[in-house]
Amino acid sequence: MRHKTIFTFLFIAFFAVNAYSQADRVVGIWLTEGKNSQVEIYKTSAGTYAGKLVWLDEPLDENGRAKTDKDNPDRSLRSRPLKGIILLKDFNYNASAKEWKDGTIYDPESGKTYSAYMWMDDNNTMNIKGFVMGMRFLGRSTTWTRERNVRN
Repeated sequence: MRHKTIFTFLFIAFFAVNAYSQADRVVGIWLTEGKNSQVEIYKTSAGTYAGKLVWLDEPLDENGRAKTDKDNPDRSLRSRPLKGIILLKDFNYNASAKEWKDGTIYDPESGKTYSAYMWMDDNNTMNIKGFVMGMRFLGRSTTWTRERNVRN
């Protein structure tokens, strides 16, 4: 009986660790679909996943100053630099669906925030779909690729 209990415990522990490692697959530096920016996805202290903009191909505006969040609907945030801005927030991993869900994605080009979910085709390809009004089937998808090198 004791061996059966130990085996059951080890079996459960293996799957718990495996689910945890699957969730963390998303952590890293990702090159956006247009290949003009990099986003670092990380695990927050609350256990959710978030992503911040860490590199821009063209970091300066037409006046030679750092690009800002000029289209943000909150006027007080329009002067903040784009580099370092949090684009992805509050994603939770759903092991049965193999996706990160219940998050949001901010589009600095429009100043809008959308509900979103993410899934990976493989270790180096991630899909993100943003949508509105709870309708996952309506929205826009983008595909990001894992980066090996962090650009400055």
